[in-house]
Amino acid sequence: CSSLAIGTTTGYRLFSLSSVEQLDQVHESNEIPDVYIVERLFSSSLVVVVSHAKPQQMNVYHFKKGTEICNYSYSSNILSIRLNRQRLVVCLEESIYIHNIKDMKLLKTILDTPPNTTGLCALSINHANSYLAYPGSATSGEIALYDGNTLKTACTIPAHDGPLAALAFNSTGSKLASASEKGTVIRVFSIPGGQKLYEFRRGMKRYVNISSLVFSMDSQFLCASSNTETVHIFKLEHLTDSRPEEPPTWSGYMGKMFQAATNYLPAQVSGMMNQDRAFATVRLNISGQRNICALSTIQKLPRLLVTTSDGHLYIYNLDPQDGGECVLIKKHSLLGSGKMEENKENDLRPPLPQSYAATVARQSTVPSTSTMPGYSEDGGALRGEVIPEHEFATGPVCLDDENEFPPVSI
Repeated sequence: CSSLAIGTTTGYRLFSLSSVEQLDQVHESNEIPDVYIVERLFSSSLVVVVSHAKPQQMNVYHFKKGTEICNYSYSSNILSIRLNRQRLVVCLEESIYIHNIKDMKLLKTILDTPPNTTGLCALSINHANSYLAYPGSATSGEIALYDGNTLKTACTIPAHDGPLAALAFNSTGSKLASASEKGTVIRVFSIPGGQKLYEFRRGMKRYVNISSLVFSMDSQFLCASSNTETVHIFKLEHLTDSRPEEPPTWSGYMGKMFQAATNYLPAQVSGMMNQDRAFATVRLNISGQRNICALSTIQKLPRLLVTTSDGHLYIYNLDPQDGGECVLIKKHSLLGSGKMEENKENDLRPPLPQSYAATVARQSTVPSTSTMPGYSEDGGALRGEVIPEHEFATGPVCLDDENEFPPVSI
């Protein structure tokens, strides 16, 4: 949550979120119009772009060098893309493709997934736990959990009664949050086992569209936003946690009493007793717009970031001790003229060898109408699964450079 990528009718923009007062524009591209997907690999130079002009094609760029690494075309429109240091996942309405991000080779094709019209899926940002979650049913809230490293199904989680609307992993890939289309209850499960850890009630209003679900990097908070004007932040804590070093408290004692009582109550009643209300909230001055939220630390303080579809970024202060109503401290326009980020350290360096651009430059002799069978361990190619118009890199995508990856902090 240290950078922001937006797609626009003219292209895409990348911003750095290192300061509250100033929004630094890192990069702007107008080469491809009508960008509706733009995903950046953390703070590296790798960016994946999909345009309404070619909604079935994924373009992978090294934006600092202005180099196209490769592009893939699929049999139907691309609905979402997720990536970490190990995997790149492309989600279509009824299939999912898993690529190895080091060389962009297709490793796995998950075919015949339940109809997923919104492209709902989540990928753990921790590449050591490259778990992928997606709807296991179009009619119920079943979550299919897939291990992106071993390329095997991990488990199925019966999360909600109704269809899923939102999924999010925490930073380590050990927890998964989910919400259904009703949007009234948010649940958190342990990964990879799928046991329910938390259950939060967002509100009693029916059929609220959850548009964003995100953990803080330390996994202490979970934020949920919707098409209403209220953003909810929940604190992940158990009143029944009885670690020896914690002194006994009245709330802890009552928590134990309730926990004991739930063993003798019907499931519906005990479930209600485990639901907690929001720790902190935000009242947006708009409603009905799609928005994306993030919990980040900027200038050493916890902040709530809300980006709205009309092109604005709102930054709020979050009190991690007392919660309550978050205070708006800054509003930025994302569609105005952004200030380009000056990286003086890189400017003073001698030119880097062309190891990255040269090794990933695709051959111009490969015809755009060529087809490559998709490699799949469970037989995607054997079943005739073909990726048309696959233009590929001639060498490995060198993403192991220290300059390309920020330090991994768990």
